[in-house]
Amino acid sequence: MKKRILLVEDDNDINLLIEEQLKQDHYSIASARDGEEALALFQKEKFDLILLDLMLPKVNGMELLKHIRETSKVPVLIISAKGSDLDKAMGLGFGADDYISKPFSMIELTARVQAAIRRATLYSETESKPAEPPVITFKDLILDLYSFSVKVKGKSMPLTAKEFHILKLFLTHQSRVFTKEQIYQLIWKEDYYGNENVINVHIRRLREKIEEDPSAPQYIRTIWGIGYRMGD
Repeated sequence: MKKRILLVEDDNDINLLIEEQLKQDHYSIASARDGEEALALFQKEKFDLILLDLMLPKVNGMELLKHIRETSKVPVLIISAKGSDLDKAMGLGFGADDYISKPFSMIELTARVQAAIRRATLYSETESKPAEPPVITFKDLILDLYSFSVKVKGKSMPLTAKEFHILKLFLTHQSRVFTKEQIYQLIWKEDYYGNENVINVHIRRLREKIEEDPSAPQYIRTIWGIGYRMGD
């Protein structure tokens, strides 16, 4: 099913240009050219992303963003010619997920749209997952969520908080491959800006603690060109 995007842009040429590009990328688009129209559409249906200009007639972008955040966590990407640090800080402070200044390329816009929807999907999956069992096992590894402890072959392994949560992520999704970007966003709760070394260091240290031979890991496997997953 196509992701549904609300595009709020009063400049007719820009509106049509963005709408055409996003439709080519297989998104479903609803367009609004002022804040009142956008608010009416938002209240009527559910969207996967909102692209929001700040300089709007009737209801400005900041006010519209505040209305949206009163009832919804839908990702909001601000698109605006107002590119000062203060404008960006205000937009992000009111709950926007990202900010792109005009003029921008369609390549950059679509990349940010994809990233915002992907982050929201991951967050939704994490939020909606069922209650976790108190103890999770895999081979000779036991992770206890109550005592915040890990044992391998009966021996306790002291882990840092980040190492514990990375291992918990793999153990609760044992068939899933996680990219480094996904691991960073889910564990650090921040946007990923190519912080590859941070992930590499934590995976290496975790392997040194739980693997019998870290150079030939049996628990955390590398899926070359993609990321990591648990086990066989």
